[in-house]
Amino acid sequence: METGFSSYNYDIERIKSIVGRYFPFYEFKVGIEAIAFYCRVDKDTLEENFESLRKSLSEYRYIPILKYEGGENVIYIIKKQKKREVPIWVNVVLLISTIVTTALTGALIVSGENNLWDIKNFSAVLTLNNLINGTVLFSLPLLTILGVHEMGHYVISKMHGIATSLPFFIPVPPVFGFNIGTFGALISSRDPLSNRKILFDVGISGPLSGFIVAVPITIFGVITSSVVPITDISKGGFALGSSLFFEAIYRTFLSIPSGYTVNLNPIAFAGWVGLLITSINLFPAGQLDGGHIARAVLGDKQKYAGWLSLFVMFLFPEWWFFAIFVLLTIGAVHPPPLNDISDIDLKRKILFVVAIVILVACFVPSPIQ
Repeated sequence: METGFSSYNYDIERIKSIVGRYFPFYEFKVGIEAIAFYCRVDKDTLEENFESLRKSLSEYRYIPILKYEGGENVIYIIKKQKKREVPIWVNVVLLISTIVTTALTGALIVSGENNLWDIKNFSAVLTLNNLINGTVLFSLPLLTILGVHEMGHYVISKMHGIATSLPFFIPVPPVFGFNIGTFGALISSRDPLSNRKILFDVGISGPLSGFIVAVPITIFGVITSSVVPITDISKGGFALGSSLFFEAIYRTFLSIPSGYTVNLNPIAFAGWVGLLITSINLFPAGQLDGGHIARAVLGDKQKYAGWLSLFVMFLFPEWWFFAIFVLLTIGAVHPPPLNDISDIDLKRKILFVVAIVILVACFVPSPIQ
């Protein structure tokens, strides 16, 4: 049965043919913004058929959205918005710029300085030796963690047939009192994620990959750092906050007498940053990686986890800015995948628990003291 009169430039006969190939429908309605197909769904073949439908429609720039409404399964077909693809040279320029800014930051760390504004003798600080050490000991391990994190997203997206960009690194000149030379990195998906399993896989692949790389880097950095008397730490400097995971590393690999502390070297600092970024990304809010994961496992209930995570951030003054940034830019609630009916398996639910453990273990309530 057909109702409605506006085709809005849809190739209706082609769409009917493609949808009917995978989902027998008993009614369809043509609207201005979408075509709705009321269909019968076989739960055993739902995911496979819907993914085939998505790929078939994608060739003609259409997107299917499966919903359960009023006791019926409805597939909405909408037009795919064309996204402007950024040329790859932008990724290369940003990567090179981030290597430069993190290398400068590393050189400052090696020389004991905080930022470029405080330097009185540039020639004594930005020596070739300091720049090399800053690159090898700080920039390289930090960008390795961030790069592996983003490539985890990239590889899994490609495995699932999701068009996505290469990583965009964000350089930040080391001109502030405390900085790491970068705001991190990100990738941009050009296709919507089609079901909960794909949403989960894309979401967890980055933090899990980055964590696996960050752990040995951090351990190596900590065991090669020096244990010094607290009185040797200069006044007015920065003290890094600790996490449960860092405390476990200290207790396992170091013996710290009373009155002493660990003076982290650049490698350990890079690991500390990498683990903290992993933890931040796992907060189950909006379209953070943790938001992807929580939406895949919890469904609509993700919104409660998202608001709870923002509330937790507001408990710590150091996280107010980030919480406000998340609230104003991506919000607390994650949108559903195209197929929000299919459930998620036990293996992914176990990994969800692992992600929560990593979040709690690596979170630093007060990063800078």
